[in-house]
Parts: sequence; C-alpha cells; structure tokens
Amino acid sequence: MKIQSSAFDHDASVPSKYTCDGENVNPPLAFSDVPEGAVSLALIMKDPDVPKHLRPDGMWDHWVVWNMPPGTSSIDEASDPPGIVGLSTRDVNAYGGPCPPDREHRYFFKLYALNVMLDLPTASHKKDLIAAMEGHIIAEAVLMGRYVRV
Repeated sequence: MKIQSSAFDHDASVPSKYTCDGENVNPPLAFSDVPEGAVSLALIMKDPDVPKHLRPDGMWDHWVVWNMPPGTSSIDEASDPPGIVGLSTRDVNAYGGPCPPDREHRYFFKLYALNVMLDLPTASHKKDLIAAMEGHIIAEAVLMGRYVRV
C-alpha cells in the first residue's frame, strides 16, 4: 500500500500553503495498492517533534480520519475526506496544518487498511482510534513531510 502527495515528496518540505503560514488546507493525497480484504481506511497525521515543555508526550495530532471506503484513491486538496474526521489535539474535527513553534518538524501521514468498519463517535481522538484499530490493521503506509517556519 502507498500514500503519496503531488504537493511534496516523501521526506521533503511541505509547501507553506498547507500550513498555518498559508491557507492551512490539507494537501492532496493519493492512495494505491490497498490490499484486497480491506473494509475501511484510516488516516492519522501527526507531529512527533513538539517540544516537551509544550506537550510532555512530544506529539501533536493534526488530522484523524477513519471509515474511509477501501476504494478511496485520493483526498483532494482543501477537501473533506470521505469517512469520519475525529478530534485533533486542538479538539477540532478538522485538518490542522503544520505550525512548528521552534524548528523544523516532521509530519507523518500514516494510512491504515483495516478489516473492519469502526464504531467510534466523532468526539474520538487518535488514542481512541489506535485502540479501536488494534488487531484489525492489514496494511500500513507512510508519507513524511518536513516544515520549518521562516
């Protein structure tokens, strides 16, 4: 399984358009090679480089999505994905772009193929999604972009 973006390559800079310094809209994403047997897809965008004095776990969740149909091949730029959008660290049901407070951070877009649909309320956070996916992940793919504010 693969996740890619036409806006940036893996391990390259995320264009400012998709950040708090730009339009703060989601980048276009493309999914391919979803395995047969997938019943749904989930997507988590996270930043593991948050200073510990701001968040003791060093993590910021920017986008949490689940129950996307397995035939989903893309999410268009600046669009709502199919499925359910859960709560980010900011406690909003929406995409929140990169906005590092101190230096370059890494942003991981992780796609999961699951063998079930998930029964989670929209008030769920990443930890709830991770717990619900346990034992149901049949494939994973990662796209990582970097961003530093200038």
